[in-house]
Amino acid sequence: MISLVSLTVFFAFYVLYNTSKKATLSTNFPLERWIQQNTKPSRCIGLGFLVIAYSILISWKAAGASTLIFLIQIMTIGSLVVILAPLKIINHRFILGILFLAVFFEIYS
Repeated sequence: MISLVSLTVFFAFYVLYNTSKKATLSTNFPLERWIQQNTKPSRCIGLGFLVIAYSILISWKAAGASTLIFLIQIMTIGSLVVILAPLKIINHRFILGILFLAVFFEIYS
């Protein structure tokens, strides 16, 4: 459950990162180009993903614990996106590998 919430936070932060005008952006995928060209709907989508992730956490845990987890995820995933996106390390294989690894450790630990 935490891994799916983390993936949602990652997608939200990556969408919000792609709407930035100061960031070094890549246009490898058509979805990234659409996000960069349509900033207002993209920001709404990114913020919607953040609200969905936070509401899932609140429904799963208590309000205090979910707020702490959410803030830690925002700081960690946000830092990773800002560091790794300009290096073009983030792609679909990287995301799927991290997701499968997280789900594996979540299920079997």
